[in-house]
Amino acid sequence: MSKDVFKRVEYKYLLTNEEYNSLIKIVLLHLEEDQYGPTTIQSLYFDTPSNRLIRNSLDKPLYKEKIRLRSYGLSNPSSNVFLELKKKSEGVVFKRRIKIKEEEAFDFILHNKKPNENQITKEIEYFISFYQDLKPSFLILYDRGAYLEKHTTLRITFDQNIRYRKENLNLHTSLEGTLIPIIKDKVLMEVKTDSALPLWLVRFLNANKIYKTSFSKYGEAYKEETLKNKQEVYNG
Repeated sequence: MSKDVFKRVEYKYLLTNEEYNSLIKIVLLHLEEDQYGPTTIQSLYFDTPSNRLIRNSLDKPLYKEKIRLRSYGLSNPSSNVFLELKKKSEGVVFKRRIKIKEEEAFDFILHNKKPNENQITKEIEYFISFYQDLKPSFLILYDRGAYLEKHTTLRITFDQNIRYRKENLNLHTSLEGTLIPIIKDKVLMEVKTDSALPLWLVRFLNANKIYKTSFSKYGEAYKEETLKNKQEVYNG
């Protein structure tokens, strides 16, 4: 399958720092670091003025979709970033993405100036026209370590210092953001695969009573900002 087209199942787990420190030693025995190595990921989510996409996602429907612009570290005018269309249907994740310059991506989403045409850009174009009036909504940032298994689709990522911004909604200003309080001292592990979990991982999770969780970085940032706005109105 193309590196720009993904179909897989994603499992999420929230770990304590102690659990992470124990597990990473085992992971390094079986997997190797991916091409990006430890890095700070920026994901700029686009949504409608009424936040239709994230509000629908938080209702946990069988089908949901979102669009985001992602970079590994800070972007610059000459660097490529990824414009991603991500859909989840009955637990299976489908992701399409194209490499693009940040400015070109904004022109595509906000001004319908489509880059070179292919099947993926056609799908993104339809998404943009269907939802209309998409604007930058939240910038989610986190420090990631990613590991993969050779010759399989297994990929495990560990995300820490998950934070967000509502201002300077671009990928080139800074890597600063507000930490999401609910997971300030946690590590989010995501296991991505198109087959069963490896036995060594299942044994670790069972031994430490670590269970799958439903967690959305964008969703938690949206809930945190909504709560903050309500408190400001109440205190005002």
